[in-house]
Amino acid sequence: MTLRSADQIREQLEQAIIAAEFADGERLDQMMLSKRYSVSRTPVREALHALSTSGLVEAVPRRGVFVRYPSFIKLVEMFDVMAELEAMCGRLAARRITEDELAHLEDAAAACEWAMEKGDADDYYRENERFHHVLYHASGNSYLAEEASKLHKRLQPFRRLQLRVRGRLAQSMREHREVQDAVTKGDAARAAQALHGHIAIQGEHLNDLMANFAKHRARSASRAS
Repeated sequence: MTLRSADQIREQLEQAIIAAEFADGERLDQMMLSKRYSVSRTPVREALHALSTSGLVEAVPRRGVFVRYPSFIKLVEMFDVMAELEAMCGRLAARRITEDELAHLEDAAAACEWAMEKGDADDYYRENERFHHVLYHASGNSYLAEEASKLHKRLQPFRRLQLRVRGRLAQSMREHREVQDAVTKGDAARAAQALHGHIAIQGEHLNDLMANFAKHRARSASRAS
């Protein structure tokens, strides 16, 4: 999959922020970023605008764009809501999905599997995103699909971070196949339950994400002091 320049920069910046290459509250200079990524300022502006929807950066009028790490409590709350939205999408999709949408779901799942076998977490996430958006659309509820897509975008950096936990790619793939099987068989309750469990960061998932995020925040604080 070929990404636009702005999308490539957004992904690289997203990973740099999560990896604590920038301190919380640090101003992101567009000229510096243009030089860093060897591009004009236009794709940098687009990338920063896209990042602002995830809450990782904040654009302050007449001052610039600043790195903003969300609190861990807010992050957990957003994942809680995301799990409920996705469960609803799965429940409706199991009843309403079309044959064409089932084919698209299989294409996305197969692409995820290929990325998993390569051990490519970034490529896996892109195909994972496609898998979930097929389900949003298949719910047949445009308002629900829009709200799920918006929150998905906000959580994008942290959903990607989860995939870097050892063994998570294979586990995520098994969960995808469980969701796909439930939707294909029209089992609305199982589809909802599988998607909720896939998204909810409880137990081991919560601990893994907390550990990774805490390490990155600690690095950020150390750089700032």
